[in-house]
Order: sequence, then structure tokens, then C-alpha cells
Amino acid sequence: MSAPTPSRLHELSPEEQIAYGQLDPNRIPQHVAIIMDGNGRWAGKRALKRFLGHQKGAESVQFVVETASRINLPWITLYAFSIENNLRRPKSEVNFLMKLLKSYLIGNVERMNANNVRMAYIGRTHDLPAEVQETMQWASEATARNTGTTLTLALNYGARSEIVDAVRKILTELAAEAHARKCSVEDLLGSGALDQIDEREITRSLYTAHMPDPDLVIRTSGEQRISNFLLWQIAYAEFLVTDRLWPDFNGLHLLEAIAEYQRRDRRYGGLTQNATDETFDGLQPVEEIASELLRR
Repeated sequence: MSAPTPSRLHELSPEEQIAYGQLDPNRIPQHVAIIMDGNGRWAGKRALKRFLGHQKGAESVQFVVETASRINLPWITLYAFSIENNLRRPKSEVNFLMKLLKSYLIGNVERMNANNVRMAYIGRTHDLPAEVQETMQWASEATARNTGTTLTLALNYGARSEIVDAVRKILTELAAEAHARKCSVEDLLGSGALDQIDEREITRSLYTAHMPDPDLVIRTSGEQRISNFLLWQIAYAEFLVTDRLWPDFNGLHLLEAIAEYQRRDRRYGGLTQNATDETFDGLQPVEEIASELLRR
């Protein structure tokens, strides 16, 4: 990937410019996914109401996204509102979060356009209130021509539900193909269609089919769990957990997370780039090791 243009880098804060100077611009991750956690605890530590924590968290979203756009990070996905949030949070809090989402989109589209940011969404968004969906659609259309960072909000999202929806999509397409061929689904599967259902086909049927898998997953607030987020897509992602609560997370912290990412060796189940067959030439033969174990 080509390095970001200087015209955007000068928009970084002095602290961010120092942090960026320590990065390899050719190894910026293609996709960073963030589990934003800690809004309520941030407010509780300050004896504030939870909704003020959510408001402060929305400000952090814009700071982080603007920094991402200035360093030419292609994709950033934020876990904004889960299916579990929708089902298990108090109705008053859910209603506030929906109002906050509308307010965020309406208030920040102009800034998104100024930063060349494109809006997108994943999740069962059709279950959100109609007026929220309308605002989401408006923001998506208003930023559709931007060519920089794609900001994807995971809304009413759950990874297990996403996989269920992907399977339903595949089955629906199989049924439609069988109907078009005037045969049964069983006959279609018997003719080789079953073998075509592989990892690539499932990936194609997910909400995220149009984007690369995350390279880096960041979780704030110190919690050590995935929380039903992008279970399929993060199979080989690097994880970074920070104790910092989301309202205290900003663009500088994003750059620090990318620096940690660049210090890691991604092997995808293989070995380091320097490992060759010669690495193993001097090892004790397997037969000798087995004999030693049997003698013990």
C-alpha cells in the first residue's frame, strides 16, 4: 500500500506526528476493528449519568476516525451496538443510544466529507427504528462518493446472527437456482452444488463480503473477551486489549496500537519468514525421540 500523502499527515497533532513517525507507512493495517467498551464505567468513575459516558464516547469516535483518515487507514469498523445491547439494556438507554446515533450522523456528515470518510453499516439494521434507518441511509448516501477511510458501524450486530444470516442466504440462493433449473434442491446438491459451499462461499455471504478481514482488533476497558464480534473474520487478526476506557481513547492511542501491531510477527499458522527446511536439519530424528519416550 502506498504511503499517505503529506497533505493529510500535517493535520495530525504534534503528538500524533511523533507517533506516526515511528511507524512503517507501508505496513499500516488494511482494516482495524474496535470493540468500544467502557462508556458506563467512565461515567460511573466521575459520578455522572451513563448517558454522559455515551456522549463522550461518541466524541472519541470522531477523533479516532479522523486520525485514521489522515494516515490513510482504508477500513475501520466500530462495534457500536450489539443485538444483546438491544435485547438486554434498559429501554430508556436503548432509546437514548438511538437518538445519539442519529445526532452523531447528522452532526458529523460534514466532517466526514471534509476527511474523505465513507459511512457504512453491518448488522440487522432493518430491526432498528425507521427514523434511525432513514438517517443512516442519508449519511451513507451523503458520503458515498468519498474515497478514503470507510467507517463501518456494527449496529444491532451479533456475529452468530451474521453467520445464521449467511447460511440463510446460501440456502435461499440454492432454492432459487433449483427453481430456475426446474429441479429439486436435493438434485442440485447431488450434482455438485454441495461441494461449492466452502469457506469462500460463506465469506461471500457475510455482511462484510465487500471488505478485507480485520488485521487488528482493539478492545478498550481491559475486558478479555470477543463479545460476539466478527467471529468468522478475526480468525487470524492480532488482538490488543487496553485498560483505557473508550471515552479516553483517541487518535494517538490508535497510532500506538498500530505500532504494537507492527512489532508482531503474523504467521497465519506457519513459521517466521526466516524459517526454512534447514532450520530443522539438525534436530534429533523423530524415531530416536519416540524410542527415548518408550524407554522412560
